[in-house]
Amino acid sequence: MKIRKDDRVIVMAGKDIGATGRVIKVDPAKNRVLVEGVNRVKRHEKIRPTQRGGQTGGITEKEAWVDASNVQIVSPDDGKPTRVAYRMDDGNKIRVCARTGAKL
Repeated sequence: MKIRKDDRVIVMAGKDIGATGRVIKVDPAKNRVLVEGVNRVKRHEKIRPTQRGGQTGGITEKEAWVDASNVQIVSPDDGKPTRVAYRMDDGNKIRVCARTGAKL
């Protein structure tokens, strides 16, 4: 998987098409990512007896997983979606923007 935590990505398909955000978490085994502010869902939570210390129940919103094929990395140069390429730099493999060649 070419997407990593803290990458800036744009959603290319789904209900949040065009939205951008930062990757919070990556699950390479299932090929999915959590993106900040994208694919928000509502969850009903109740108070459990062990959690009474200031927590309340109710309806909360949180991010849900997005398939990695539906997001693309945003280029640091111009803010447009791009693919990831790899180059060797002093014996180290680095990720670069496929369109502009900028480091990611």
